Amino acid sequence: MKIRLRYAKRGKLRFASHRDVARTFERALRRAGLPMAYSQGYSPHPKVSWAGAAPTGVASEAEYVEIQLVEQVDPTLICAKLNAALPDGLAIIEGVPAGPGGLAERMTASTWRIEIRGVTAQQLRQAAQALLAAPEALVERVTKDGRRSIDARAAIVSLDIEDCPTVPPVPDQLSECGILIAVVRQVSPAVRPDDVLSALGAVAGLPSSVLAKAIRTRQGWLDDDGGLVDPLMADRVAARTALLRSGDEPDRHDVADIPVDR
Repeated sequence: MKIRLRYAKRGKLRFASHRDVARTFERALRRAGLPMAYSQGYSPHPKVSWAGAAPTGVASEAEYVEIQLVEQVDPTLICAKLNAALPDGLAIIEGVPAGPGGLAERMTASTWRIEIRGVTAQQLRQAAQALLAAPEALVERVTKDGRRSIDARAAIVSLDIEDCPTVPPVPDQLSECGILIAVVRQVSPAVRPDDVLSALGAVAGLPSSVLAKAIRTRQGWLDDDGGLVDPLMADRVAARTALLRSGDEPDRHDVADIPVDR
């Protein structure tokens, strides 16, 4: 059977590369004692497929991975065993049996929450409006082949602004703050949160010295209204349908009963 998992990458582990996260995850699979399916050859590895991994340096509440097992195991038990084996900073949020279709093809956009200090929400709102009105926003990206320019504006679907929560002042921390909610298409090359900030600087003069903290809150299929469809929705529906056809009633732990966040 194949299980699709949603997991979070938090705290210091946001600085771990995807390769390091994958190695940590494989070790957790072994410690959890799950009946994994393995590849063939001289160096067998557990069959794990990743989809839409967040860039190094940013946190995420919406990372996805598919694992293949040789036996039927309750997804709730899989999540519990993995969470007991994973280090702080990696947490399994949900697991569902894989339904028809690929997981990666359901990842066409992400929602990013970027907390920006050093500017007010009003300044950030004006900068966002200028960027959305611009025909393009070229930013420089350093790659292994050297510097290249990409059009960050072409990937941006929407930009919304929220006020930062009111908290007691912290020494040496800028008190002015705005929160940018950005829906960004997953294109190639990928447009990352720092590219969005660079675009705001290039088009609207947002200071490059601002302090920013980014977290991916959602990932999924971009619908016609600019919203994101949960990539596990179809799997929940398929799991519920299979359960009903078997004659069993879903209990309160059934993955298909988890509400869909649209």
